[in-house]
Parts: sequence; C-alpha cells; structure tokens
Amino acid sequence: MVVSHDRWFLDRIATHILAFEDEGPVWFDGNYSEFETYRKKTMGDDASPKRAKYKKITN
Repeated sequence: MVVSHDRWFLDRIATHILAFEDEGPVWFDGNYSEFETYRKKTMGDDASPKRAKYKKITN
C-alpha cells in the first residue's frame, strides 16, 4: 500500500486504486491516469478537486 500525492509516482507504480469519495470507497483496477479518466467520465465537472471552505472564527 502506498499513500502519496505525487501523481507521476502513482501513475508509474499503481495497479489498483482505492479512493475515498463522497459516496464511499471506490475500488479501481488501473493506474492513476486511467482512474482520472474514469472519474471525469462518471462524475463530470465534479471530478476536479475543490478547495474546502472554512467558517471564520469570531471572538
């Protein structure tokens, strides 16, 4: 098992991907590039990562 944010590294060593999405865990057979293509095909525009919005702290 490898945990990494390095897409180049993951693309070369991954044979399976377990991604934790909003709908729950997703198991995918293939490398990272193939997984990205699959996500864009199934999720459309929602596939691109979004920056989290945090509530401002007030005193």
